[in-house]
Amino acid sequence: MNDTPELRRVIVGVDGSDSSRYALEWSANQAVLRGLGIRIVTAVWPLVAEGPFGEVVESTDAAAPSSREQDARALLDYARDWVLRIFPELDVEERLAAARPADALLEEAHKPEAAAVVIGSRGLGGLATAFVGSVGVELAARSPVPLVVLPKKHESAHGAKGRIIVGVDGSEPSRRALHFGFRQAHEVGAELVAVCAWQPMAAFASAMGPVPPEAFDDGVVEAAARRTAEDELRGPRAEYPGVIVDVRAVRAHPVVALLEEATPADLIVVGSRGRGGFTGLLLGSVSQSVLHGAHGPVAIVH
Repeated sequence: MNDTPELRRVIVGVDGSDSSRYALEWSANQAVLRGLGIRIVTAVWPLVAEGPFGEVVESTDAAAPSSREQDARALLDYARDWVLRIFPELDVEERLAAARPADALLEEAHKPEAAAVVIGSRGLGGLATAFVGSVGVELAARSPVPLVVLPKKHESAHGAKGRIIVGVDGSEPSRRALHFGFRQAHEVGAELVAVCAWQPMAAFASAMGPVPPEAFDDGVVEAAARRTAEDELRGPRAEYPGVIVDVRAVRAHPVVALLEEATPADLIVVGSRGRGGFTGLLLGSVSQSVLHGAHGPVAIVH
């Protein structure tokens, strides 16, 4: 009996678009830095089965499924060969799924060896479809491991090492995002920037009722935001003492603070829902807005 634990892997969805190619290269680079393997996944599913009339409409092109499957297998082989030319030491697996794209990636995400799921933000209607579409939203809402989204245009230079930008607000999802960010920073040797955004209390006073006078002092509000960040950082700093940390208490909306801090080379990490979020929502407004506005990779952590 073989008791050797299975190699942990980054799961990456590909569909032949430039966006999914960036996702593949980023995934491979991260896997090499972290001592992981990757699993390249694409899906073939009957398009006519989707929508309200899927059950009563039959395909008129009997050859279409087999043709799509051949194209998908050729794509997987090409992706594998391409990434191994850049990272010959990488352990690569391929997986062709006969399922909806979101279901295919979610099935892989639930396997014990899955470390993260990576997709492109703009695809060709397949696995790495536009994040505003159903595939990306469903993955962000249901993936048990962090989901990383690469933008359509991303300069993912081989060996490039950006910073880890983490949004901190004291919520539980934010706390898990912070731990993921520290682990990522530790494994790849990156600097971590903890961003705790704050806004003047005067902007919310009319909706909050009586507010103590000191709450209108911007210095007091900023100091409270910084304390929140420092309190949240105490545990991860002790666990990863070698990680260099820069704390930023920024007077801005959280989305603006994160997007203005990050460069295309940096990884932004946010919780799926922040403080004050509704548990029934698929994804918080901050995480959605960051995904739409980012020029570099974004990780969503539950």
